Amino acid sequence: MAVSWRSWLANEGVKHLCLLIWLSMNVLLFWKTFLLYNQGPEYHYLHQMLGCPTETKATFGVHLKIVGDWTERFRDLLLPPSSQDSEILPFIQSRNYPKLYIDGPFGSPFEESLNYEISLCVAGGIGVTPFASILNTLLDDWKPYKLRRLYFIWVCRDIQSFRWFADLLCMLHNKFWQENRPDYVNIQLYLSQTDGIQKIIGEKYHALNSRLFIGRPRWKLLFDEIAKYNRGKTVGVFCCGPNSLSKTLHKLSNQNNSYGTRFEYNKESFS
Repeated sequence: MAVSWRSWLANEGVKHLCLLIWLSMNVLLFWKTFLLYNQGPEYHYLHQMLGCPTETKATFGVHLKIVGDWTERFRDLLLPPSSQDSEILPFIQSRNYPKLYIDGPFGSPFEESLNYEISLCVAGGIGVTPFASILNTLLDDWKPYKLRRLYFIWVCRDIQSFRWFADLLCMLHNKFWQENRPDYVNIQLYLSQTDGIQKIIGEKYHALNSRLFIGRPRWKLLFDEIAKYNRGKTVGVFCCGPNSLSKTLHKLSNQNNSYGTRFEYNKESFS
């Protein structure tokens, strides 16, 4: 039986019209992004740049991992070929750098880690970046804050990833040892995959090499040790990493223990 165009329009037309509008918007978004990307070195956009300013430090660092053609092209805009293995951008007077537009600053749930007497901060890979401002703040001056003990756990797949903040962690460790507060910060680094050298290269990283473990953390044992050492207190748990890691820590935070220690769970993730 033939179907009239009026009947088809009433039954199927709206669906096809919505689909056409959706496809058109996606094509428009694609071309807009493509044109912005290819219009030259003057305008470029970075997603989730890392700022580490504090009250006594007005500057901040940008950590960019070179993965794929977008980041490779951005690196080429910033660095001359002779400096592309450099970890820090050299300032070259005659070079025309692209303009960078920065959104923010934005608050973070991890700021609350300074308002607990004891905090457990867990990072998975690049998830360490939200903690950088907290670590810099403690490096400047820890006394104004409630925090008196920080457990900092960082899990990475490859050894080189630890070098992103190795200098900062070493300075923080040395600061509290010099101030006779070695128990203020407990740093534990876990290398989940073993391939090649098993230490962070450099004599200045000796303090971190002694805190580097092979494999993944035994989370239940870790929570039990923290609960036992901090009987009857409240521990703020802060996590930024894969969902599987977040679920594990959330579950452990909700479990009761025989030491009267309470764990309060917080989470942040990259969009």
